[in-house]
Order: sequence, then C-alpha cells, then structure tokens
Amino acid sequence: MTEIIDGNAVAEDVRDGLLGGIETLTDAGTTPCLATVLMNNDPASETYVSMKHKDCEEVGIATRDIELDPDAPADDLFDTVDELNADPDVHGILVQMPLPDHVDEREVLRRIDPAKDVDGFHPENVGRLVAGYPRYKPCTPHGVQKLLAAADVETEGAEAVVVGRSNIVGKPMANLLLQKAEGGNATVTVCHSRTKDLAEKTRAADIVIAAAGVPEMLTGEMLTEGTVVIDVGINRVETDDGSELVGDVEYESAKEKASAITPVPGGVGPMTRAMLLWNTVKAASDVAGIDVELP
Repeated sequence: MTEIIDGNAVAEDVRDGLLGGIETLTDAGTTPCLATVLMNNDPASETYVSMKHKDCEEVGIATRDIELDPDAPADDLFDTVDELNADPDVHGILVQMPLPDHVDEREVLRRIDPAKDVDGFHPENVGRLVAGYPRYKPCTPHGVQKLLAAADVETEGAEAVVVGRSNIVGKPMANLLLQKAEGGNATVTVCHSRTKDLAEKTRAADIVIAAAGVPEMLTGEMLTEGTVVIDVGINRVETDDGSELVGDVEYESAKEKASAITPVPGGVGPMTRAMLLWNTVKAASDVAGIDVELP
C-alpha cells in the first residue's frame, strides 16, 4: 500500500511546533517579523505573498508588506532592502520573484543582509550550506527533509536521485542529502536536461526528488518498486475542462510503484511556506540571543 505523504499535515505540525518559541521570544520583547517585497504584477506572486502573511498571522509572526511599482528604478528596490537591513525590528527579508527585467536578481540577493536572508539564497548562506554549517536551509529542500523524516524514510546509505539543478531546489537539496548530518548521509546523483538515460538513473534510486519544472516528466516506468517519490514540481496545464495543477511526476503511474509519494498540490508546497516561518523564528532567536526549541 503506497503511503501518501500529507504535506498539509506535516506543515501544520511544524507551525504548531513553532508556537512555543514565538511566545518565548515575544514575552522577552522580540516579536519575530518577516518583511516581504513585491515588485511585479504577477497574480500568482501576489497570492503567494498573501498566503505567507496569513501563515505569519496565524502563528504570531509580525509582517511588513511592501509593494513597489514594477516600472520603478532598480535603486528603489535596493534602497528598500537597505532600509529593511537597517531595521532592528525586521528579522527576515523575502524579495518575491520574479523581478522586472531591468533589476539584477543576483544583485538583489547579495544586497540582503545574510542574517536576514530567510530564503537562504545569499552567497554567504549558500557557502555555509555547502560547507556543512548552514545558517538557514533553503525552505523547499528543508521542507523535503521534514517530509522524508515524517514518513520515516531513512536517508543514510540511500541512493537518492535529484532531478533538477536549480539554485533554489536542486543544488541545495543535493547538498543537504549529502551532509554528514541527520536527514543526510545519502549517495546523491543530480540529473538534469543533459543527463543521458534518465530512467536508468531513477530506476536505481531509493529516493527520487523531482524538481525540474517539467509537467509529468517522470512516470511509473522510470521507477523501481518501493521507491520514495518527492514531487517538488507544480505546473499548470491545460485540460478539456480548463486547467489543472500537476507535478513533475505522473502521479497515478508513479503511485503504483512508490512506497511513499507526495501529491500535487498538498505535498511539498505547504512545507515551503512552513519552513519560511521556521527560518524567520530562527533569525529572531539569533538576534535576541535566546535559544528556542525549533521543531
């Protein structure tokens, strides 16, 4: 019987586990605060930012909501980030992607104070992750680790295949699975668009993490019986009735082979948001010099 890994339930457990630490910090005079900066008119981005604020409100994290005109000069965004860096009441800064074409995304990421970079994308934080002493784990890969742990999936000694090499998911995911630490110690293969015979690689895996951004590219025929499948992809595809969300995995055929699998939606997505809260609480804890229990 295939286990369907419920990301909503695991995310709720993470949020509940943060409540005590948030209360401790608030009672000591430090209310964790996340600032979001939106500089696009993309409805999906607007919805995502709104959901992040709702998540924060539910657990007692304060928020700052900053919206900039997409046609404004890049310096307006840089100045905003500088102001948030200097604000002692702001502990986490998230600049929602994508950015307008005239704004250098890499420069924005470098501009954020690494101690407030709760996405974990600043070069300093990337380096710390690779070196094995992360300040913040990027939210989606960290969420995947939590899902694997919740499903009692043993990563130590496992053959793990990560399909996708993005800076946001693929690369940090591979690094976390490699770490000599809890949730790591796997032997990791990273596959991508230039990989020859992808199916050969995925059939040899105990754990497959699909994060390529290609709808339903992995099918049950590409898996061995008993593989654990984590589907990071979320793609909107046209159907006869309009459209629907699908992952990077063809769910029905993969479910027939997998011992455990995440659905889309309701799998990895909720965990990404939950781990953003986790990082924000950690940032506030570090600033306050108060150790709080993190789930």
